[in-house]
Amino acid sequence: MNETMKIIFGLVGGLAIFIYGMNMMSECLQKAAGEKMKKILALLTKNPILGVLAGALTTAVLQSSSATTVMTIGFVSAGLMSLPQAISIILGANIGTTMTAQIIAFKISDYIYLFIFVGFLISFISKKEKVKNIGQTIFAFGLLFLGIETMGDVMKPLASSAFFVNMIGKVSHIPILGVCVGAMMTLVVQSSSATIAVLQNFASQAGPDGVTSIIGLAGAIPILLGDNIGTTITAVLASIGQPKDARRTAFAHCVFNISGAILFLFLVKPYAALIQFISPKGNEIDVISRQIANAHTGFNLVMTLIWIPLIPLMVKIVMKLVPDGKEMGAKALENPNYLDNKLIAQPAAALQLVAKEVMYCAKIVDEMIGKLQSGNGKIDKENAGIVEEKAKILQKLYASINDYFAALYSGGVLTEEQASQSAGMQSILCDIDRIGQLTREIMETVAKQNKGKHKYSKEALKELKKAMEQIQMIYGSCIRAISGDVDMDIKELMRQKEDIMQLDEKMRKNHIARVGKGKCDSKLTIPFNDVLHNIDRIGNSCVNLVEVAKENVTMQAFFAED
Repeated sequence: MNETMKIIFGLVGGLAIFIYGMNMMSECLQKAAGEKMKKILALLTKNPILGVLAGALTTAVLQSSSATTVMTIGFVSAGLMSLPQAISIILGANIGTTMTAQIIAFKISDYIYLFIFVGFLISFISKKEKVKNIGQTIFAFGLLFLGIETMGDVMKPLASSAFFVNMIGKVSHIPILGVCVGAMMTLVVQSSSATIAVLQNFASQAGPDGVTSIIGLAGAIPILLGDNIGTTITAVLASIGQPKDARRTAFAHCVFNISGAILFLFLVKPYAALIQFISPKGNEIDVISRQIANAHTGFNLVMTLIWIPLIPLMVKIVMKLVPDGKEMGAKALENPNYLDNKLIAQPAAALQLVAKEVMYCAKIVDEMIGKLQSGNGKIDKENAGIVEEKAKILQKLYASINDYFAALYSGGVLTEEQASQSAGMQSILCDIDRIGQLTREIMETVAKQNKGKHKYSKEALKELKKAMEQIQMIYGSCIRAISGDVDMDIKELMRQKEDIMQLDEKMRKNHIARVGKGKCDSKLTIPFNDVLHNIDRIGNSCVNLVEVAKENVTMQAFFAED
């Protein structure tokens, strides 16, 4: 194999190991962090400073600004976050992503295999999930540096290539060319952390004089600026087909990095001098990796400090870029309002969206019951049509949510605790859907009899209305209980269920009495009993919801703590 092929294979192989290690570390950190992710997400408030902090901490855990940006776009798309709030998260994400470069700047070549061995040993021996995740994080950390070391080794021969040195010289002296190179690298690799790692390793190679860096800090900074521009493409791709505020969030990411690149492009030499002054001293090839990391951090800190007070201006800019008008790709009513497949890899965020979607289904069922018991128990054509339409929407949402759960389970991203909570939420969803479909059956049965020659008496319709009022009351209480309402009295809910059972028995006796007196047609007995049977089944499902709430499996478990 010739030298050129060895270099190419070494670069792509080392890059593959690096990206795999980084992604594995991100996944394991998420699992190890567990509840801490919720606390970080709880900082997503209207306060821009806390928003920046939340973005930085979340990105530090996820080890990817792209992941944080995609998550933020998902929240904005679902209506869980405002545009100004999302912009503050994006600003923080740009700071958090510099953590990777700072870690890479540490020289731990002699300990790479120790990290890999220790990480493997912990994950292989431990039976506890959290400890196993910590071990896998250490193992991935070692792989990350193994990839960096591999790339560094194969780059060394490039320093002696006259053609390559001449080409790099042109990039070093034409900053705009460096920006283009950096942007193209990140567009191809889809990871600014990976391309910055390559840049740090390449800059650590000695030039022809054997002392100074082959590219120097002033030559590396424009490439660094290009890397920051290239990473915005992930956000733009994630926003395609999303609501306008989600697209605006993606463009805010672009505006931040492009405006920063333009500003710093005119300040490359003085900025390089400042970074060299505040960074550790020594031979250039020994310290330039840290200098690049500091330049990356400094760039994002300065731009964040500039944009924090200008967030209202940023909002105006992105609203001009994505103006109001006809919504593109608007979701149909039967499509999920909150679920976002791009967040499958971030379970803490994905489960929040699932919880919101389940509660939306609960609201639909509440509206169905309300339509059924309105109008003194009489089912008019309009209400019947509304109940039927909502039942169809509910079925489609039920299928979509279960598909989303399947994707989360098959992705292997859930911790044991999250998987257990998800099972409880699926149980809640199942009972909510069952109540919805039983409500539709009651509506169909009553509506069918109202159209025929055998109609229910006024007394029967009033009793039916009263039963549905009680059902709506206990159902509403159950939904508040599973939403995390600590003031709900579970014993009182159980008593309400007993009241429904007693009413059911009373309605059966009253119907028989009316038939005996000729007030009701005997042919209505079977459909009337079907209605009562379905009311009883709804009560049983409400009891199931109460039992779930008693086990402290509530939607509150999926939301960030206040």
